[in-house]
Amino acid sequence: MHSFSIIIPVFNEEGNIEILIDEIVNTIDKKKYNYEIVVVDDCSQDNTKKNILKCLSIYPEFIRIYENSKNYGQSKSIKNGVAKSKYQNILTIDGDRQNNPKDITRLLKVYFSDENIKLVSGIRHNRKDNLIKKISSRVANKVRKIILKDDCDDSACGLKIFDKDTFNKIPYFDGFHRFFPSLFLIYGNKNQYINVDHRYRVSGQSKYGTTKRLFKGLKDMIFVYKLRKNA
Repeated sequence: MHSFSIIIPVFNEEGNIEILIDEIVNTIDKKKYNYEIVVVDDCSQDNTKKNILKCLSIYPEFIRIYENSKNYGQSKSIKNGVAKSKYQNILTIDGDRQNNPKDITRLLKVYFSDENIKLVSGIRHNRKDNLIKKISSRVANKVRKIILKDDCDDSACGLKIFDKDTFNKIPYFDGFHRFFPSLFLIYGNKNQYINVDHRYRVSGQSKYGTTKRLFKGLKDMIFVYKLRKNA
């Protein structure tokens, strides 16, 4: 039986986290997989923690909670969640419910089909974001794909499964979760990409500004390019 840890980084997702956890628990076949859900609360200012505790009372065998000491952002939340995880295989999913938990089984099937695969990343098909976000993301992905040659059409999709040992080799920087396909290739690993569902955000607000993320992404891409070149 395969085992894996699910990492969910959350910040002010009081309207999403309970529904998301219910969806995950009701989707994964417990006869085929052992798993845990590590929810990393990035110092939420709403009722997110309260709602996570509700889930813990309902699913005590699955849920674990980790609270950041301050608001670090998604990259550090993922890193902290992996550090607290107990399984070798790590699956990440965004806390805003735009990733569909029904795709988890599809990622698991591909990932566990070949021991040489160290990363399976989702490609958001038919994205349900506003036009500006979709256009900026499309341009950023094309530029990144050309420069970093990772053959990935959507490196920032939150739905991924990967090997913990390889993850722990990656130099940490804020924003590194958007470059996992390129970073995993540094170590000679085999990546796989599959189309996944993408849903409208029905509760809460996006935490990332398009302009700020654009300039930060360009800086990070240069850093990753140097890492790849020197590897």
